[in-house]
Amino acid sequence: MAVFLVLGSVISLQFGAAFANQLFGQIGAPGATALRLGIAALLLCVVVRPKFRQETLVLGMTMAGMNGTFYLALDRIPLGVAVTIEFLGPLGLAAVLSRRARDFVWVGLALAGVVVLGVHEYTGAKLDLIGVALALIAAAFWAGYILAGRTLATAGLGTGGLAGASLIAAALTLPYGLSTAGTALFEPKMLLLGTLVALLASAIPYTLEIRALKTLQASTFGVVLALEPAAAALAGALLLGQHLSVISLCGMALVITAGVGAALRRAPAPRGTPAQRDADLVLPVPR
Repeated sequence: MAVFLVLGSVISLQFGAAFANQLFGQIGAPGATALRLGIAALLLCVVVRPKFRQETLVLGMTMAGMNGTFYLALDRIPLGVAVTIEFLGPLGLAAVLSRRARDFVWVGLALAGVVVLGVHEYTGAKLDLIGVALALIAAAFWAGYILAGRTLATAGLGTGGLAGASLIAAALTLPYGLSTAGTALFEPKMLLLGTLVALLASAIPYTLEIRALKTLQASTFGVVLALEPAAAALAGALLLGQHLSVISLCGMALVITAGVGAALRRAPAPRGTPAQRDADLVLPVPR
């Protein structure tokens, strides 16, 4: 049952990203980022009282950078490709933290997959290099988000800290979003679609993952999480008409294989103290 909860989270997150892509033509990527983070922060604050400390500030900054650069990448490259490249962040971090040579093999395999994506043509045109660069920056921010999330959790700030970090992320992205989208951000249609994105990309996946992690081993969670590029390709094909070529799908398969291999090699997460359990909840949660 827990595996299906994580799978539901992965699918919900990528379909949320696909709906966010539909906002780009009307309010731009910065506007979509501000709208999603702002509404998600408000939803969290309705449920729990936000807490603010240094750890909250750092997490909020990484959330703003991760979401902002990822949505800018989505404006230039297909959803499946962007998620595949961004997945290098947590995969590379896992290898660095483990310091085991075999884990760097998985990173090398994932890099090979990204190279296949980067050099292959998509719908007759070269893959946008700026979009690829933005996805790589988002990958670095995702790794930073994981580290910041673990620090926040072990400090005992819990969901209140996450709510505070979400408010900070919203505050950091709102000025840029307003400067590009203006009052269009507050049109009823935009607010409705933004709420849908916030639910699909934040509230629902986070809730499903937290429930699943109560019984699911970290290694199993990582295997299911490695299916994110495939879920992104499915969402992109169904909602955005982004049909990837066979070679591009092969590149994604290399990254997915690397993610599954790294997760199976990883030892189960610690379950000792409450702080450690909180860290487990925060560590794997994507975007």
